[in-house]
Amino acid sequence: MKGKILVTGGTGYIGSHTVVELQNSGYEVIIVDNLSNSRADVVDSIEKVSGIRPSFEALDCLDYDGLDALFTKYQGIKGIIHFAASKAVGESVLKPLLYYRNNLVSLINLLELMPKHGVEGIIFSSSCTVYGQPDILPVTEAAPTKTAESPYGNTKQINEEIIYDYVKSGAPINAILLRYFNPIGAHPTALLGELPNGVPQNLIPFLTQTAIGIREKLSVFGDDYNTPDGSCIRDYINVVDLAKAHVVAMDRIMEQKQDEKVEIFNIGTGRGLSVLELIHAFEESTGVKLNYQIVGRRAGDIEQVWANPERANKVLGWTAESSIEDTLRSAWAWQLKLREDGIQ
Repeated sequence: MKGKILVTGGTGYIGSHTVVELQNSGYEVIIVDNLSNSRADVVDSIEKVSGIRPSFEALDCLDYDGLDALFTKYQGIKGIIHFAASKAVGESVLKPLLYYRNNLVSLINLLELMPKHGVEGIIFSSSCTVYGQPDILPVTEAAPTKTAESPYGNTKQINEEIIYDYVKSGAPINAILLRYFNPIGAHPTALLGELPNGVPQNLIPFLTQTAIGIREKLSVFGDDYNTPDGSCIRDYINVVDLAKAHVVAMDRIMEQKQDEKVEIFNIGTGRGLSVLELIHAFEESTGVKLNYQIVGRRAGDIEQVWANPERANKVLGWTAESSIEDTLRSAWAWQLKLREDGIQ
């Protein structure tokens, strides 16, 4: 065993895939999740995929005493991967204080407890939203952060700064900030995937729900952007590739290979795809036709952003490997499995 890792938000979409990859790599995993946006039976699915049942505690990271007791119960946790957060951009605009409380206080609690319990490192799940609309594409880690378009995006920026300031103050911890681009797809077994509550906020679950008939049609927000086909461009990364980036980042912390106590890496493919290209790729790779319509632009949407992942490629030794076709087929297989299981 490589050591014990606490994964907050570990029954969520990215969290559950990361738990599997950590287990495959030899880490012992403890999940903490308040199940506000996920289901407890995800733990069963993780066990089916990896053959190992992770420890699970239903707990809110806002509960300082509860977290303190958890670190005491599971002696010897060496690293944390912090996914637990409220994450709907639109909702954050309507409920900013909820987002600031959930996303900031949960991190502060963990950071405060790390030295007390001898936890060496933390990986923070950040986002390309911190770049806003970049001046230069593809975007590198040296690009300036810009004023956030939403309270959600702002919590990512503030949390990065909290980690920097805490380490600068002399805290005996190390950190890696992973700035993800747009995670999509599902596990190739179709046992794990994205299961949003209610109407999906993200493109791919809405797209697959439209393809299977849950939603009437998919709206494409704007076809008058300054892009080749007029629709927004994003860097879509396979969720399993993304999960593997967390494993190599944790290895780097545990093996004390960091050049600095806080490091930042962009986690993307380096390829920008437009929304319309993604729709056509889905239709071609699955053979399923989509009912979609062009509507007006959506407030707060960035025109185009994709990663320069060279630093992650060279320093972490990590590369996104999955093709967009395989990734979209995995998302469709997951949607079909949900239908088969009577979930959606």
